[in-house]
Amino acid sequence: MKLAASLVLGVVLSSHAGATAPAGAHPARVRAAAAQAAKPEAPPAATSPALPPVTPPGATPPAPGPGELDTTTTLPPPSSAAQQLYSSAQADLLQIRMLLKNGRTQSTVGSGFLVGTSNLVLTNYHVVSQMALDPEVYAGEYVDTNGEHGPVELLAVDVLHDLAVLRVNRNGTGFFIVPEKPVKLIQGQDLYSLGNPLDLGFAISEGAYNGVVSRSFYDQLIFSGPINSGMSGGPSVTSSGTVAGINVSKRRDGEAVSFLVPVGYAQELLRRVAKQRAAPKDFNPLIAEQLLAHQRAMVGRLLDSPLSIKNMGPYRVPVRESGQVRCWGRSNAMADVSFSSDTLNCAMESAIYVSDNQQTGQVAMSHQYLRSMSLHPLRFAALASSQFGLDRLGRTRDVRLTGPLCSERYVRTNSLPLRAVTCVRAYRKFPGLYNFTLLTASTDDAQASLQSRLDVSGVSYDNGMRVARAFLNALGRSGKLQ
Repeated sequence: MKLAASLVLGVVLSSHAGATAPAGAHPARVRAAAAQAAKPEAPPAATSPALPPVTPPGATPPAPGPGELDTTTTLPPPSSAAQQLYSSAQADLLQIRMLLKNGRTQSTVGSGFLVGTSNLVLTNYHVVSQMALDPEVYAGEYVDTNGEHGPVELLAVDVLHDLAVLRVNRNGTGFFIVPEKPVKLIQGQDLYSLGNPLDLGFAISEGAYNGVVSRSFYDQLIFSGPINSGMSGGPSVTSSGTVAGINVSKRRDGEAVSFLVPVGYAQELLRRVAKQRAAPKDFNPLIAEQLLAHQRAMVGRLLDSPLSIKNMGPYRVPVRESGQVRCWGRSNAMADVSFSSDTLNCAMESAIYVSDNQQTGQVAMSHQYLRSMSLHPLRFAALASSQFGLDRLGRTRDVRLTGPLCSERYVRTNSLPLRAVTCVRAYRKFPGLYNFTLLTASTDDAQASLQSRLDVSGVSYDNGMRVARAFLNALGRSGKLQ
């Protein structure tokens, strides 16, 4: 029997006392999966795949999180051109604060700006995510450069591009122009990013446009200039004040390598706001809809062609190398150990920010080839078991996910017998979305082991199944042990 036909995946209801099933879970699917899952249950849940070293500089404090990047970098003194631009723009710059409703204490801080002469404010979704996800706990307010403050109303969010639109009780002067048509930029063109870095006060940062990020699922602009924590949601403009992008993130491992959301995405969000009659009372269904749209595009792109196959000793392993997914490998060949280990890891370099403790919309694959000619088979079996990592599944707790349901089977592809463990977790606030983790280990040799892992976050149940089947069916063996 082919492995795809024998894979058992469980839909999660709950693993915590008193917890309830996520709204919208399909009852028939839950019953069918539970009926099939009369198999040994693995320990709780999968850890998330490693995220790339790009995170929003957004709101400060707390740390770590989207607001916590490099707090030691200071902005250089502005040029005379930057000083003149800031002088003209400062009236329309805002600091956006998230406050605990109970006690009105500050939780996070970001930036925003008034659009034209309207009372609409553009900022990042991650700056206002607490208010969007938990409006009963958090509220928002703005503070302008004169120290005046007032409430903010959340009108719309675009989670995929990290944008939000707010409404406030004052109007802009018209300085920040969000053009109707796309902004054409030239490599090296001067740009100026504005915001409130490190909650120290409003500032301007000079830099240059240096192209579009090629390894992001959605376009981002490269800004060669410093964007510090707290500047998220602020505008990045040309010398004339035309908004080219919205500050969103920076590289932790780079020097003055920052990123902007292209203004085109903001233009589309503003058009949506103009058409809506009223702001949504509950943003969670809207966020779920956007995440479902993303996972359809992500899985479609991942599986639009067969996975690439690489050889690890006598084994064949699947990978996906593309503009969004990068692979790297390592070996302990030079180490003085009694066994050899080669590893291959592939992961998407971007993820969708949902909250401080939840990023989603990502795929990661890893393979480890272990072998030893000196270890006794029993000692090698103990080594392979310790490397399998089953006991480490589920150590990461996330209140926004249900506990995992895991199933284990011994199966066989066309050319390779495998031990396969699959764990699935459901999103509590976003019905129809799941995280899948699949672990496999070859069982064809007493002194060699191929161990593989697949992590897919923020996918529908059917698409999680599709990716898992494609991954499993691509595992195989092609030759003798080396």
